[in-house]
Amino acid sequence: MNMEELKKIIEAALMVTDEPLSLDRLEALFDLGLGAVPEHEAVRAAVESLQQDYAGHGIELKQVASGWRFQARAEYAPWINRLWEERAPRYSRALLETLAIIAYRQPITRGEIEDIRGVSLAPSILKTLTEREWVRVAGYRDVPGRPAVYATTREFLDYFNLKSLSDLPELSELRDIEDINLDLFRELPASSADGTGAANEAERVPAMASIPEADDGTRENSAQAAEAAE
Repeated sequence: MNMEELKKIIEAALMVTDEPLSLDRLEALFDLGLGAVPEHEAVRAAVESLQQDYAGHGIELKQVASGWRFQARAEYAPWINRLWEERAPRYSRALLETLAIIAYRQPITRGEIEDIRGVSLAPSILKTLTEREWVRVAGYRDVPGRPAVYATTREFLDYFNLKSLSDLPELSELRDIEDINLDLFRELPASSADGTGAANEAERVPAMASIPEADDGTRENSAQAAEAAE
């Protein structure tokens, strides 16, 4: 199979799926017993070539945590958002602060979140974050009571258009931070790792935090985010 045919098959698969596809999943498309399966590097090269083909178009081929997906470019969000009639809701300040603390200080316990924010954490906040599949219980702290520690998920990275936690933006890069108390993220002691992959990756992210603005125009469409209340 030549490169152009390989690209067309991959393009068709990415166009019809409703979730990102990893290179392994794309490679599995060709395991039909009808001939040689393309090498992993050939699939990667085809995807990267396809990404270049869409440079300058209204849509882009973007790599996020779960794989590759087609999405509308962020600069066209004002027009694309008109496809959805309902008003784009907003998240509460408390939820944004909690998610930001978890994203940059994971793994972290509920008690540690409350210590940082200086107020009790409403149960509905963690419930909303787990229902959205942005946050999960990543383990338990090895201290009396063994409290659960929370970490972000692959779905969190996908939703906010990130490939890994190291892609979380610096504070100066953020655009919509009015609702977040930035003092919460200054000179905080780092959380101890619990040995999970999420914890090890979290150790490499910056010490200051907030929420990256979602890239409007994904299949789920960031502008459609459900309003979260405390």
